[in-house]
Amino acid sequence: MAATATTRDILGEATLGELEATLRGQLVRPADPDYDQARAVWNAAHDRHPALIIRCAGAADVIRAVEFARSEGLQVAVRGGAHSIAGFSTSDGGVVIDTSPMQGIRVDPAGRRAVAQPGLTWSAFDHETQAFGLAVTGGLVSSTGITGFTLGGGIGWLLRKYGLTCDNLLSADVVTADGKLVTASEHEHPDLFWGLRGGGGNFGVVTSLEYRLHPVGPMVFAGPVFYAAADAAEVLRGWRDLTAAMPDELTTLANILVAPPVPFLPEAVHGQLVVGIIGVYAGPVEDGAKAAQPLRTLAEPIADLMGPMPYTAMQSLLDPLWTAGAQNYFSGAMLSQLTDHAIETLLARHAAGQAPVRELHLHHGGGAMASPPAGGTAFAQRDAAYVLNIIARSPDRDRFDEHVGWARATHQAMDPWSTGGYVNFTSEPGQDKVRASYPPDTYARLVAVKDRYDPTNLFQLNQNIHPSGRP
Repeated sequence: MAATATTRDILGEATLGELEATLRGQLVRPADPDYDQARAVWNAAHDRHPALIIRCAGAADVIRAVEFARSEGLQVAVRGGAHSIAGFSTSDGGVVIDTSPMQGIRVDPAGRRAVAQPGLTWSAFDHETQAFGLAVTGGLVSSTGITGFTLGGGIGWLLRKYGLTCDNLLSADVVTADGKLVTASEHEHPDLFWGLRGGGGNFGVVTSLEYRLHPVGPMVFAGPVFYAAADAAEVLRGWRDLTAAMPDELTTLANILVAPPVPFLPEAVHGQLVVGIIGVYAGPVEDGAKAAQPLRTLAEPIADLMGPMPYTAMQSLLDPLWTAGAQNYFSGAMLSQLTDHAIETLLARHAAGQAPVRELHLHHGGGAMASPPAGGTAFAQRDAAYVLNIIARSPDRDRFDEHVGWARATHQAMDPWSTGGYVNFTSEPGQDKVRASYPPDTYARLVAVKDRYDPTNLFQLNQNIHPSGRP
């Protein structure tokens, strides 16, 4: 059934007029000229037609949108700042509560705090905080939205020094399924606050986030160094060995990738396998240069771009490779170790793929990520040595299903070293994937939070925690 028919038949123009009159933001209908632009998400693998898009100007609009969707029995999709890897921020025939217009931020330099609205991307967030030499762990790509990234955990370049993004969340304002605005913190609604830090978008619509900031930049020692395919196994083994004694200030990622046609890589390797070792040192630049030096001599580099650079430049370094409009599939796993056999498996799996962009990211864990007490947040897999992100990306639908199959098979091949999943790196829903992301005790506690704040599962477009008694 077409979206326009859904809107007219289920809602009626009079009902929509009443809704529109209560909003400060914009109501977008399927017949509106900007509907196709408004419904589009970053990941073109998801092409859906919501019945309505409510572009919220503030918390009052969010409250009204939640009330409306609940009263009309419509599926709810919540959109934050950007990527929607799994497509949860759109819906066929439902209501999109779009918070992307909400982009305010206030930075308290003395208190090292920032209060931000949910539509911000990390680019905008960092622009404000870096004016004061402050930051919090943000996305590896600066076009990532802050909200979904935070609620799922938040793995980025400051991970080992300052922890996950959710570890630095001090409070959040949330519109719950009953249309009430509550503040969640250690002192108010602590059960909800616990669930927000790793439990994803299961419990409501976030309208404000308060973060703890840390002194970072404006200049850091950072960047990538690239090695040829012939040295791939040696480089990955060497990087793994270095991580055993790496200082917490240094967060690194090993990337097995198809070399893109960029000017800083020799033309001879374009389209070929290369290995990139990327790092950021959260401390004095001169200390970073010393700490990162071993990463630059794992073999003969084909390109070495490590050096002093603005933190904001590092945060946006990968942005040109990750523009909107392509087909994307992600799958992730927490790894207990990275054996020689695991490295060989990853290299073999990469060689077996055909996607024009296919990447295997290995994020080094430990440090501050591992320091919070067990059970302190819903993000529970603190002892993972590495986090694997499997990426298949294509400019169009041609053979995309085949590329997805490659990613799934790669995930399965890594099962011997996997201890579970990571919700932010999971492109498709499924209770098996959700349960694999949380230990049994954590999952049971998440269900209890869901029962209290969303017992009817209004917010089900996420890596869904089912309320008690609901399939």
